[in-house]
Amino acid sequence: MAQAQLATLETFLKDHPGIKYTPPSSPEYASNRKVWNHARRDNPLAIVRPESVEQVSALVKFSRSNGIKFTIRGGGHNLQGRAIAEGALTIDMRAFTSVKVASDGKTATVGAGILQEELAKSLWKEGLATPTGTIPTVGYVGWAMYGGYGPFSSNWGLGVDQIVAATIVDASGEIVKADDGLLKGIRGAGGVFGIILDVSIRVYSLKSILAGVIIYDSQNIGKAITDYNASYRELSKDGIPSQLTLQQVAFNAPPGRVFGVSFMWSSEDTEEGQRWSKRIASLGKVLMNTISATTIPAWFSANGAHVPQVVYGSSRTQNLYELTPELVETIGKNLEKLPSDHGTMFSIHQSSVSSATPQSNSVFASREPHFMLEILGYATQENYELSEQWAVDFWKDVQKTDNKNLLGSTYISLDTSEEKPSQPDTLSRFFGCHADEIIELKKKYDPQNVFDLTVPRLKHFM
Repeated sequence: MAQAQLATLETFLKDHPGIKYTPPSSPEYASNRKVWNHARRDNPLAIVRPESVEQVSALVKFSRSNGIKFTIRGGGHNLQGRAIAEGALTIDMRAFTSVKVASDGKTATVGAGILQEELAKSLWKEGLATPTGTIPTVGYVGWAMYGGYGPFSSNWGLGVDQIVAATIVDASGEIVKADDGLLKGIRGAGGVFGIILDVSIRVYSLKSILAGVIIYDSQNIGKAITDYNASYRELSKDGIPSQLTLQQVAFNAPPGRVFGVSFMWSSEDTEEGQRWSKRIASLGKVLMNTISATTIPAWFSANGAHVPQVVYGSSRTQNLYELTPELVETIGKNLEKLPSDHGTMFSIHQSSVSSATPQSNSVFASREPHFMLEILGYATQENYELSEQWAVDFWKDVQKTDNKNLLGSTYISLDTSEEKPSQPDTLSRFFGCHADEIIELKKKYDPQNVFDLTVPRLKHFM
C-alpha cells in the first residue's frame, strides 16, 4: 500500500515541482524526519515541504482525494514527537517564516513555521516584542495556539491570548481567514480544524529587558526550594509587579543538581527591575547571578547554549492553585532524586491569568491564577528509562497531595494522556468546560476528520 501511495504522490508532484520531496529512499530522509525527541521512532510515508500557501492547499486536496493520512510539522520541537506518524505523509511547514508588522505597530502576522528566536529577532529590530517561551528552537505558532506559558506571561498574558487572526487551509483544501468561531477553537486546540498558514498576534513596544538566572546554594536541593518558597510567599504578600515573571528551575550543572530562578523583567525601567532582582536574590544563598540588561535575541541565544540537541523520553505536568508547604516538600523530595542526565529537568511556571481575561474568546481551559509543573523525564541517551520513571513517580507523588489544590485542567503540550485519546476524561482535562464545544467545532469545520492526526486526536469523540 505504501508503494502505491508513493507512486500516486510522485505523479502528483510532477505537476507541482516547487514542492520539495523526500521519500524514504532519499539519503536526506533520516535527517528530515528527525524530531527533537528521538524516542519517537515513527517513519512517515514521505516528507513534503511546500513553500507557498497554494502548494499547501494542493497537498490537502490531493491527500484527501487519495485517502492519504498526513501530519503537520511546524517549526520546532513537539515534545512528544507527534509531528510525525508511522506511514503518514509529513507536510513540513518550516519554509513559512515570514513576519509582517502592521502599520500601527500593534500586531504582526507570522508564518506557521517560524521559531521563537527567529520571531524575536525580527520584532526586536522594530523595537517590539511579544510573549514567547524560553527555548529558541521551539516553534512559535504551536507554542502559542496550545496555551503558551513563558517569561512574559505576567506582563502580557499567555501566548494563546495574543492571537487575533489566523489563515488556514480548511478541510476542503481552500485557503480561508478564520471566522470568530474557528478562531476561538484555534486558540487552545491549534490545528485540529485546519492547517495553520499564519497567525496575527499582538506585539508590544520594548527596547530593553533585564534577564538572567539566579542559582541558589543547592547542596541540599530540597531545603533550597523549600526555603525559597517560604520566603517568596512572604515577599509576594505585598504584590509582585506584572513586569516581573519568575520561573523556578532545577537541572543538572557541572556541580551537580541545582535549583534556581529564571528572572525576566520586561520593562525599560531597569532601575526598578534591579531593585526586584536584589529582592529575589535575597530569598536564598546565591551561588551565581547572571541577571543583566540585555536584549531578547541575546537572551534567547544564551538559553540555546544549554538546550540538548537530542532527547529521549517523555514529560508530565500538573496545574495547581498554590505552592503549598506540602506540595513544595513533595517537590523537594523528588528533586533530591533527580537523575544526573543533562536532559532531565523541572520547572514551575506561574500564570496570573485572571477572570478579567475574556474566556469566551478561546477554548483554553486553565484560566484561574495557577502554577504549572513541568516535569521533563528526558535523557540525552537511549537509556532513558530512569529519567522517564523519575517523571512518572514525581507526577504520582504530586497527585497524592491535597486534591483540592489540583486543577482539573492540564497543559496539553506536556500531558502524555494525549497518547491515549480514547480515555473519557481526556478532552475535559485539556479543555474543561469547552470540551463539548470542541467537538461541535470539529463537526462544523472538519466533519470528515481530514485533520485526524493533529493534536488532540478527536476521532474517538465524534
